[in-house]
Amino acid sequence: MADVKLTIAGRPYDLHCADGQESQLVQLAAVVDEKAREMPGGTEVRQLLFAALMLADDAQEARGKIEKNEPQSDSLRAAVALAESREAAAREELRAAVAREQAAFKELESARQNAPAAPAPANPSNNRALLQIADRIETLAAKVEQLP
Repeated sequence: MADVKLTIAGRPYDLHCADGQESQLVQLAAVVDEKAREMPGGTEVRQLLFAALMLADDAQEARGKIEKNEPQSDSLRAAVALAESREAAAREELRAAVAREQAAFKELESARQNAPAAPAPANPSNNRALLQIADRIETLAAKVEQLP
């Protein structure tokens, strides 16, 4: 146990507290002392009574704010959870798309390696035959245009 000397509303107090809690107790006493000094001119008991009432009012007001904000916190938590699940789904879709792209790239590379390096040179006799066929088609088209 630790011993702590406090002064509240001008009066000294000797208190015992658990080891390590001394600074917390000093800070709390400073808050009570500040509230007690806001009521000048009264007796020490009256100052401490009003300090206790003001601190109770502060605590009640803080609880009201917390209760008011809890539904908003719940909806924010739900929105965050939804956003996180959507993010996880989007990441999974992205991973799948990357895997598909990598597979397609490998397939393309494989096709490139298996494809002939350059197109086969044109055969001159094939070219001559194609030109003769084209001439015949043009001649036939001219005759069809002359038909009544």
